[in-house]
Amino acid sequence: MVNLKVGGVPEHFNYPWYITLKNKEYTKEGINLRWTDYPGGTGQMCKALRSGEVDIAIVLTEGIIKDIINGNPSKIIQTYVKSPLIWGIHVGAKSKFQKIDDLEHATVAISRFGSGSHLMAIVNAHNNGWDVDKLNFKVVGNLQGGIDALTNGDADYFMWEHFTTKPLVDNGTFRRLGDCPTPWPCFVVAVRNEVLENNLEEVKTVLNIINNCTKDFKNFDNIDEILAKRYEQQLHDIQQWLSITEWNDGKPLSKNLVTRIQNKMVNFNVIEKKENSGELIRNLYL
Repeated sequence: MVNLKVGGVPEHFNYPWYITLKNKEYTKEGINLRWTDYPGGTGQMCKALRSGEVDIAIVLTEGIIKDIINGNPSKIIQTYVKSPLIWGIHVGAKSKFQKIDDLEHATVAISRFGSGSHLMAIVNAHNNGWDVDKLNFKVVGNLQGGIDALTNGDADYFMWEHFTTKPLVDNGTFRRLGDCPTPWPCFVVAVRNEVLENNLEEVKTVLNIINNCTKDFKNFDNIDEILAKRYEQQLHDIQQWLSITEWNDGKPLSKNLVTRIQNKMVNFNVIEKKENSGELIRNLYL
């Protein structure tokens, strides 16, 4: 039995991992795969990859590209979700801010530096013509930290995945002023270099299993009702999310795509300069 540790956010995107683990599909292939939730998001998972706490991570594209450039000893091996992530731009229920333009000089809550909430705040600022260098950040750790910061007035706005935060909008904890979609595929699979060297075949097996599940995921019986109940979402919200979400079709990640993403990240001031895209990815099927 080969031991592998995989991690991701505790959100509906990762329910296919729950299904395949529940069905013991990895165990049948001689792999003892263990899942860990990372509510702190991509910044937390990048640290876990660096420390060896996790072997495989389902991370935001922009976050892991930036962290590999900054020395994370990992590679991106494929896209996990190829559609954009829709980031809601939220303020507290009693906030004085009424529209996105009001937020130019406000304090933005982020889970960690290098996280999606941090990098997408930069993208949003760029989209609105703000001076990115003048953004004010407040590190809050995770979604609960964002709730606390906006409720207590420690920060003014907080960006998090639209559908995950929808119940908080519905119950009046947050007000959403708008959305900011990622200008690239949102989730990728990253693996530590050491694991790719020592357990390449097992990593391929894991990918084959999860890709096979996501390929048919939308067609599973009552999947919308299952997800709505598990993630405490309104059924119509889950149905909308399913309609706009596209998983990877099993194709490897191309250097051209990563180069195009890096070009955008440079334009958005998310990274200072491009690196050789071949150094960021590993095509398992060459």
